[in-house]
Amino acid sequence: MRDRILKNWTLARGFYVLVGTIIIVNSYMDEQWYGILFGAYFAAMGVFSFGCASGNCAGGNCEVKPTSKEDNPT
Repeated sequence: MRDRILKNWTLARGFYVLVGTIIIVNSYMDEQWYGILFGAYFAAMGVFSFGCASGNCAGGNCEVKPTSKEDNPT
């Protein structure tokens, strides 16, 4: 878990943390308490690298290996 938080930071992850933090702060200032949960979700996606912020499905489960012409003759 520690490696997942500290390594492989991308611009997208930083963007999710930034947007989530902005949503949390604005929701708190406007006393829109449900918005804090919404912002926390986006910030957590960036910090913990899950969901859309992970880049390639966090664990590589969605990785598609390219096939060669030898494997697929046409």
